[in-house]
Amino acid sequence: MWRRGTALLGTRYAILGGAMSWVSERHLVSAISNAGGFGVIACGSMGPDLLRAEIRGTRALTAKPFGVNLITMHPELDALIRVCAEEEVGHVVLAGGLPPTPAIQAVKASGAKVLCFAPALALARKLVRMGIDGLVIEGAEAGGHIGPVSLNVLMQEILPEISEVPVFVAGGIGRGEAIAAFLDMGAAGVQIGTRFVCATESIAHENFKKAFIRAAARDAQPTTQVDPTFPVIPVRALGNAGTRRFVEHQHDVIRRYRAGELDMKAAQLDIEHFWAGALRRAVIDGDVENGSLMAGQSVGMVRKVQPVAEIVEELVSEAAARFASLRGDRLPPEAEDRLPPEAEDRLPPEAGEATQSKDGQSAPQGET
Repeated sequence: MWRRGTALLGTRYAILGGAMSWVSERHLVSAISNAGGFGVIACGSMGPDLLRAEIRGTRALTAKPFGVNLITMHPELDALIRVCAEEEVGHVVLAGGLPPTPAIQAVKASGAKVLCFAPALALARKLVRMGIDGLVIEGAEAGGHIGPVSLNVLMQEILPEISEVPVFVAGGIGRGEAIAAFLDMGAAGVQIGTRFVCATESIAHENFKKAFIRAAARDAQPTTQVDPTFPVIPVRALGNAGTRRFVEHQHDVIRRYRAGELDMKAAQLDIEHFWAGALRRAVIDGDVENGSLMAGQSVGMVRKVQPVAEIVEELVSEAAARFASLRGDRLPPEAEDRLPPEAEDRLPPEAGEATQSKDGQSAPQGET
């Protein structure tokens, strides 16, 4: 079901790791790739030298494919793309707005695949015409910067209409049964972030992980826009003093913008720097009251710290079992070859295989 996704990514499973600033670094990224998924480095506000070091550090920990997520409004976007080309990164994800055509062309000229986010069908079609290799549609259930539409609506709008490139879905995905449903509707794979925050390999502070484990889905709320004339991308996070302080920061940035101290681009970058600093305080320093606790609504399904490989195996096993129950038979052989061993125990036996009857006697399938 996710053959197009695995073919594009070069992985066993079409599970992209969501790029989370300060969290999606070499340790988590390499662990996701080593587990059969596709890890993605979150470049965030890194400069070219830091990104180069992170790419090399990741490559030292895995021989599997991984990618780099670049923010389109980054002032050094062109230099970051050159670093990815020089380091022979195979996949670049352009996020944070409609990417400029030269950026897409530069990535593709390096031989890398380019994936972009599409918050609406019209933009999805435009990106396909621009030559991208894959799309990610992310619903408002996701953590961090979000759009206004839920994944439930986006997938109905976009999946039946876009067939030219593989489409990955994201936002609020925490269990394999949901993955099965998305694949069945035509998705090529999924992107998951929040479930990986509390992975053993994640460098997130213990306090940060505890906040996730304690949280319910309703605790992950989007920020409010204080002035409708000044566009600010909402951020979904667990509520704390940091999210309340963001409201005050918006007022201050808008005041400076109207006073002519900042142009629109500088004002938007100022807000992004606020989030980068606030997120670092929570993720790295463990200040979960004043820092930013960006989390998707799937945070309610994060219940413990566990290895990445175990998380991936759970997701794939749940998806396989769901497919089997829906179809009443086994998965195609090529799909079963991609399952972890424990997942096969949850599949029904093949036609003609013996099963145990209630009295313990062996009986052909279908007989009781």
